[in-house]
Amino acid sequence: MSMMELAREKARRNRKRIALPEGEEKRTVQAAARIWREGLAEPILIGNPERIRETAKETGTDLDGIETVDPASSVRRAAYADTLYELRKSKGLTREEAEKLALDPMYYGILMVKCGDADGLVSGAEHTTGDMLRPALQIIKTRPGIRIVSSSFLMSCPNRDLGENGLLVYADCVVVPNPTADELAQIAVSAAETARVLCGIEEPRVAMLSFSTKGSARHELVDKVRQATEIAHRMAPDLILDGEMQFDAALVPEVGRSKAPGSPVAGRANVLIFPDLQSGNIGYKITQRIGGAECFAVLQGLAAPCNDLSRGCSVEDIVNTVVLTAVQAGGGK
Repeated sequence: MSMMELAREKARRNRKRIALPEGEEKRTVQAAARIWREGLAEPILIGNPERIRETAKETGTDLDGIETVDPASSVRRAAYADTLYELRKSKGLTREEAEKLALDPMYYGILMVKCGDADGLVSGAEHTTGDMLRPALQIIKTRPGIRIVSSSFLMSCPNRDLGENGLLVYADCVVVPNPTADELAQIAVSAAETARVLCGIEEPRVAMLSFSTKGSARHELVDKVRQATEIAHRMAPDLILDGEMQFDAALVPEVGRSKAPGSPVAGRANVLIFPDLQSGNIGYKITQRIGGAECFAVLQGLAAPCNDLSRGCSVEDIVNTVVLTAVQAGGGK
């Protein structure tokens, strides 16, 4: 069973309510119908009901049984505005501004998650990552012990000798351009949790990547990875994590034994932490395009799951992201 097939089974067993703030968008409407039909989650389309119905008619989509919410007429909007005002008044937000923001489908959806009326949120077919992350960080905030939001790419490789039967987790590939040592450590701890929850990896083995392996090179960039490794050990003493090490030392057993003898990670890593966004983004694209890996992206570090799509996403991409969000919301169960 593939990683995504396993995720779908988990999502069906523990159906979660997932808010879709781009509820009037064609692909989102089609994805919601498929998600509902296949029992993967309970999608909530947020938007103007008339426009949602028009979109469904245009696309030949049956929305029978699917919940739609209009922030303009919702009985929950005033309570959501109160919640937003209390969270942001110290930052200068007025009650009137909170009421206006609660009309926005993105803010409304994130407030649904904050107030427990939805278990997670997926957007990005029309909005940028920042459009979602700003209100998410203002309202949902990060989980205990983590101060930044980052991303992980779940890489399903044809070569089953790699990682965990072909599964690898790469982080961070799309969010934090140049993390400090402290931020890099947080990314590592978050990615290990992502590996457990979404990939079913019971024993994450985390490699802190660099162009150096165990002192083979000296440079301030290497020093940052070493510092991050030390911080991550303090944050999560039981986590199997080692560094700094090169990509081949992390993945290839004979190279790992040669370059980092005695390492609990070298040659058998299943979670790879890249030192910056340039290397992470390049690395996942090489693995995808040359290595033939399937890849699925999720955000990590928020107190409740909110995930982002590419604006060029397909209906299938939306369905998959909702599935992964639902599994995150269920803690991998």
